[in-house]
Amino acid sequence: MALIVHKYGGTSMGSTERIKNVARRVAKWHDAGHQVVVVPSAMSGETNRLIALAKEIQNPPDPRELDMIASTGEQVSVGLLSMALQAIGKDAISYTGWQVAIKTDSAFTKARIQSIEDGRVREDLEKGRIVIITGFQGVDENDNIATLGRGGSDTSAVAIAAALKADECLIYTDVDGVYTTDPRVVSEARRLKAITFEEMLELASLGSKVLQTRSVEFAGNYRVPTRVLSSLTDPLMDLAEEANSGTLISFEEDQNMEQAVISGIAFNRDEAKITVLGVPDRPGIAYHILGPVAEANVEVDMIIQNQAVDGKTDFTFTVSRNDYQKAMDVLHNEKGEIGHHTLVGDAKVSKISVVGVGMRSHVGVASQMFKTLAEEGINIMMISTSEIKISVLIDEKYMELAVRALHKAFELEKE
Repeated sequence: MALIVHKYGGTSMGSTERIKNVARRVAKWHDAGHQVVVVPSAMSGETNRLIALAKEIQNPPDPRELDMIASTGEQVSVGLLSMALQAIGKDAISYTGWQVAIKTDSAFTKARIQSIEDGRVREDLEKGRIVIITGFQGVDENDNIATLGRGGSDTSAVAIAAALKADECLIYTDVDGVYTTDPRVVSEARRLKAITFEEMLELASLGSKVLQTRSVEFAGNYRVPTRVLSSLTDPLMDLAEEANSGTLISFEEDQNMEQAVISGIAFNRDEAKITVLGVPDRPGIAYHILGPVAEANVEVDMIIQNQAVDGKTDFTFTVSRNDYQKAMDVLHNEKGEIGHHTLVGDAKVSKISVVGVGMRSHVGVASQMFKTLAEEGINIMMISTSEIKISVLIDEKYMELAVRALHKAFELEKE
């Protein structure tokens, strides 16, 4: 008998019929002798509806009150799922995050989990109950409801699995696992049977939307085996088949097979490049450029500073396309402080990254990547690397061509 945490997204909870399907699936796992905790999201579209209502009254909404409103979507979900389980003869009970309690900080709309009290849940599990807990939310030290931000139910589920020392956390979603790249761009993209937390964290942070980045961090830090699998399959499919479906996210040392050099290719269309030309080459200049940008709450990604010539240098960095104009305005205003000659930008660039723990023990990944792009006539504007990732910035019009070419060059379509 194992302790399993199930997480279901908004699509899976999108209608009463789908909620009944979730109940059948959960009951199947319980019937097999497992202890089951379920963390469902709000019904699809419900959180957006609630936020829109709040904005009709007050815009921007007060963050504390917005969390009070937004958290009710999950409260409806857990109640309906508990009733659906009871209707098929299961002893089920639902709790909000504050009833458990899931303790968070007070950063409303983007709170972070600090601790989880597991006593109440364990008591119910020992009695043979199925426990259903709201995702996406907790309660701060002053008993205010605080939500975790977009995708927060993934983080809730992994955190609850960590607190309960669950055997596995199953993230049910509308895709059947993690792919070598987006199948909408590369039709030959292949579902991975397993991937390491490090690789998944890189892919998630680089634009793969399968899992929220914070949930992957949590799973890695607390060593929670996590599986991404489809909720669109027959809820009564064979349990052994389901338990081995999707993609298992685990640890390098857990996998006996030799690691593939590259596991996946991530891409981000929404990049913009800013170059500050003719900057005085003196200590602290990077801070004088990036400090005001950070104060404007603009996140910087790739950074390059050129070799100085005649006491001047060029400084280039990337930001999200949504923040491009804000960053340009900040730097225009700081010209007197920075002392640069010219400011140029390009909001039509994309970032492509190849990711794989196998890079640690294989040489030639970068040269293969650069050769492939050169053969397609694609110019590289910037390069950044880590131990298991190489990212390049290119013109956005070549992005899909580059992804397809790299996927083929690294033979990711092959098992």
